[in-house]
Amino acid sequence: MRRRNAVAAVAAGGLLLVASVAGFASAQQDRQTTEAAAAEQAAVVDPLTAAIAAAQTRLETVPGDYTTWAQLGSAYVEQARVTADPSYYDLADGALAQSLTLRPDANDAALTGQGALANARHDFAAARDAADAALAINPYSATAWGVLTDARTQLGDYPGATEALDRMLELRPGLASFTRASYDAELHGDLANARSALEQALETATGDPASEAFCRTYLGQLALNQGDLDEAGAQFSAGLVDLPDDASLLLGRARVDAARGNEDAAVAGFQRVVDASPLPEHFVEFGEYLESLGRDDEAQQQFALVDTVRQLFAAGGVTDDLSAALFAADHGDPATALTAAQAEYDRRVNIDSQDALAWALHAAGRDAEALPLAQQATSLGGASALFLYHRGAIEAGLGMTEQARATLTQALDTNPYFSPLLAPRATELLESLGGPA
Repeated sequence: MRRRNAVAAVAAGGLLLVASVAGFASAQQDRQTTEAAAAEQAAVVDPLTAAIAAAQTRLETVPGDYTTWAQLGSAYVEQARVTADPSYYDLADGALAQSLTLRPDANDAALTGQGALANARHDFAAARDAADAALAINPYSATAWGVLTDARTQLGDYPGATEALDRMLELRPGLASFTRASYDAELHGDLANARSALEQALETATGDPASEAFCRTYLGQLALNQGDLDEAGAQFSAGLVDLPDDASLLLGRARVDAARGNEDAAVAGFQRVVDASPLPEHFVEFGEYLESLGRDDEAQQQFALVDTVRQLFAAGGVTDDLSAALFAADHGDPATALTAAQAEYDRRVNIDSQDALAWALHAAGRDAEALPLAQQATSLGGASALFLYHRGAIEAGLGMTEQARATLTQALDTNPYFSPLLAPRATELLESLGGPA
């Protein structure tokens, strides 16, 4: 189970433009006519869908409105994340390009939208450049600073990300900035401030079920990453009261059920997740849980869907070599793992790509090359249990028994439930080395 990153937060996007899209929805709904049919429609659809419909209606009447084209493009990016439908990325691309065609100069909103789209597609260098261009026009755009924060984080520029985040917090303290502040603190091992920032975000989200669910999801995940099943379960359950079909909350609850050994509930939960949000990483996680139970045929059914779904996302411009590398390394395909991990590392050097390349090298029997990368991946301060397990296995492969015991002990102390498939392997390896340090 991975910590928040661009492949989760960003993986299929996950880099939210919560504040800007929500503001857009409100502004566009204000423009709706007062006809009864329009009012009825707004009552039965969610705000984001209503905002998209309102923008489309306006553009039919005023096709030269470059501002609405930019807002529509950003809303499409968010809709792709919400629905796990990568076809919205092409729609976003077209809308943002049209905005820039109509207003090629001084159009920071469209550039910010392009940055968000690039982040969602995992083209983080392009996202950074688009955000920089937007901020050159409007240095007071909190949304653009958020896009830049995300891009710098995924490019491994952690000091730069913190600097951009600080500016965003100054300009617009709220849900979007507090959740990013939480992730920044978690990356650096400051769990108290990570939780505090999410609690602040939750306070700002009061009365908005979708925003509350978003905060509950990450409060739960933060607790789960530290092995606190009770707190994690409480957060996921609280969020599900108002949004019982939210895929992220369902995923969190399935993870808690899996950790507690509630097999039937976990399987049912993971099934609901993949039905509601068919992302590659969700099929992998469900499959690996089934694999951990010895239900290999069912696991293979989930794994068989991964490549198909990845192809759909690739058609939408999304690059996902990171998760492909980890999956291949964990399932006996070191050649594929190395190719994918090296491609990801060549695009960006951050803790995620360092860990993936280290693990691929380990799978290929090249532990001496893997160790420096694994050490770098766990050097930021907030090393995840998964990264520590990878490093411990590499150390064990090099005969560094005492160091491996210490690292594996740290991994399991951090979160003994980090993966239903890999945590037992970590325990078994640790016992073979002489037990906890």
